[in-house]
Amino acid sequence: MSEAVDPRAAIRLERGGLALRVRLTPKSSRDAVGRLERLADGNEVLTAHVRALPADGAANAALVRLLADVLDVAKSKVEVVAGHSSRVKTVRISADADADAAAKRLAGLAAKAE
Repeated sequence: MSEAVDPRAAIRLERGGLALRVRLTPKSSRDAVGRLERLADGNEVLTAHVRALPADGAANAALVRLLADVLDVAKSKVEVVAGHSSRVKTVRISADADADAAAKRLAGLAAKAE
């Protein structure tokens, strides 16, 4: 049995929003937020799957759309800030007053995916 993953490590409240560590899987059969996982290096991530190909930023754009839809925020509030060409990315979500609710929603979706 694997050790429980702490969602606060992958989903962090910051001033004015959230910072997420996401492991993105492009070319999936569906667009979806997955579960929380601990990588081999010990980092915790929220998994996400998108149908888009990992070319010309299409997968990153699909991730932005997915997270905006899931959290019911404007796409302009979601930004990939690190790991643009990597599978593990840091995503910043400007959620202001709703950051805590957004973090709980993501943690709930991840728990359902397990």
